[in-house]
Amino acid sequence: MNFQQLRFVREAVRQNMNLTEVANVLYTSQSGVSKQIKDLEDELGVDIFIRRGKRLTGLTEPGRAVHQLIERMLLDAENLRRVARQFAEEDSGHLVVATTHTQARYALPKVVHEFRQVFPNVRLAMRQGSPQQIAQSIINGEADMGISTEALDRYPDIVTFPCYSWHHVVVVPKTHPLVGRENLTLEEIAEYPVITYDQDFTGRSHIDQAFAKAGSVPDVVLTAIDADVIKTYVELGMGVGVVAAMAFDPARDTGLVALDTQHLFEASTTRIGLRKGAFLRQYAYRLIEMFAPQLTEQQIASQLRETA
Repeated sequence: MNFQQLRFVREAVRQNMNLTEVANVLYTSQSGVSKQIKDLEDELGVDIFIRRGKRLTGLTEPGRAVHQLIERMLLDAENLRRVARQFAEEDSGHLVVATTHTQARYALPKVVHEFRQVFPNVRLAMRQGSPQQIAQSIINGEADMGISTEALDRYPDIVTFPCYSWHHVVVVPKTHPLVGRENLTLEEIAEYPVITYDQDFTGRSHIDQAFAKAGSVPDVVLTAIDADVIKTYVELGMGVGVVAAMAFDPARDTGLVALDTQHLFEASTTRIGLRKGAFLRQYAYRLIEMFAPQLTEQQIASQLRETA
């Protein structure tokens, strides 16, 4: 038994049993993947995968148990390497943060700037994607942490920590009829075309739920994952925008007005997600503390251990 065999099994599950993709990801041949997996099965004395001819179609019952252990073993192996690097390279290394456009554009810049000043020798990579892509990056070990408002708390392999709550605002041109209205209602907003976030991004579910609860059906004429795109089309007069409050900057968005809608839309909570059982370098804890000061290293580490 060797770690390469374990990686082949893990990647086969990740790639939905497609051995061609496994070979591509691990830079080897498909026949080599098949042989290594079969050698491991022979050594263990059980079939890990269900087969149809030469194709893998799923995990056997013992295979599911083996796969869980393999995930644990490979995670522990990576944690051992991180522990060694923790002491050999205390203030240098590599940190990967998977996040959405909204967090990367509006919530993280000041934090990243501060982090770089404290840890100039740490290479920081920020990978943007959908909440589902962020979750998979955490689970697959491709990202050290994920930051998102949606999805992360739906995955059993991810431990999440609430960071901060925020509300949506309605943005309109300065000459729009809604400007100046007191106690704005959802019915009044729905009188105009609406431009807002794509499904599963930046609290969109709270927007939909608010309109549904009020019995109002908005005419959503355009969606995007980027608040800057939404604001651009609002400025063109195509409709009213519903965006995260943090995405509106009076100094930059000089042609727009933000209307207070805290009384209309439920607050959203942005969370940090970490893989269960993961070992974090000290600088990773510091980044989290800079982003969410109420989260301490002791609190995070304790919960990671409890859920491992």
